[in-house]
Amino acid sequence: MSEIILKNVCKTYENKNTVIENLNLTIQDGSFTVLVGPSGCGKSTTLRMIAGLEDISSGELLIDGQRMNEVDPVHRDIAMVFQNYALYPTMSVRGNIEFGLINAKVPKAERDRLIEEIAQMVGLSEHLNKKPSQLSGGQRQRVALARAMVKKPKVFLMDEPLSNLDAKLRNKMRSDLIELHHKLKATFVYVTHDQVEALSMATDIVLMNKGVIMQHDKPSIIYNQPKNIFTAQFIGTPEMNIIPQEDFKGQIEVTEGVAFIGFRPSKVKMYDPNTTKSHITFKGQVLTKEMLGSEIIYRLATPMGVVSMKAFSDIDLALDDELDVMVERKNLHYFDENKEAMEG
Repeated sequence: MSEIILKNVCKTYENKNTVIENLNLTIQDGSFTVLVGPSGCGKSTTLRMIAGLEDISSGELLIDGQRMNEVDPVHRDIAMVFQNYALYPTMSVRGNIEFGLINAKVPKAERDRLIEEIAQMVGLSEHLNKKPSQLSGGQRQRVALARAMVKKPKVFLMDEPLSNLDAKLRNKMRSDLIELHHKLKATFVYVTHDQVEALSMATDIVLMNKGVIMQHDKPSIIYNQPKNIFTAQFIGTPEMNIIPQEDFKGQIEVTEGVAFIGFRPSKVKMYDPNTTKSHITFKGQVLTKEMLGSEIIYRLATPMGVVSMKAFSDIDLALDDELDVMVERKNLHYFDENKEAMEG
């Protein structure tokens, strides 16, 4: 078991700057939990407190039910993978992977077996005698992963490990990490500011802002049932359209207290006069067009303000084209004046 629990955790620095206040979080054993949010939201600080690289100002950290506040990082049975790989440049790939095992006084025969096993798992078998300078960015990241994996820790902590890679390689490494998590069945805690990474890899997403958890849910729930406007607009590309309720100009009757109405760009469709589905309609004029291969993102000027629409590339509109669009009522989200989700 490798469940991680943070109880009423606070982090305040010497300059009296509090970045985490009264954080309560349970990371389930065996989950791939992604901490995501804008820069400065406290996600990396939370990860570093779990690792023991940052002291906890107050509150309690438990791993497997044992208090870890005062436990040295090397005794927490965790491994951390950093953004900059932190490899030893003068050592071979084998040497980098083996270094921690030597310090742990693992016998040579066992070291060799572990290195071969892990190298094969991450696709490094043919590179074991190379130096880091001879490797690509993706291969170096695999060495960093292998060095962590060879210790067979209960928990893997990863702080934006893919941010230095190009887009194509990042996509490949995301798939590799998902596969590794499935094979290892360990607890992964992963920090990123990229909501695409969070949605594509996580079994659980913890969305943070200013040291506060805005929502902690499965990816499908956090996308389809956002608890507040911050979540609705941070998760999803493009972000959810949020319109003040009064700008719907009487088109829709809603529950008292609704201040904002939201809908995903993918739910904006070309108006179909033959539809029998309950919907709202409005006119739009194309302001911008962004081609993304199989999809096109349009920004439309509407009576309610600028609205984003995500369409498949079979709908090909030009700038300044005018059109009628619709959104089914079942796809509308409702928020109160405090920007919290509510029933419509």
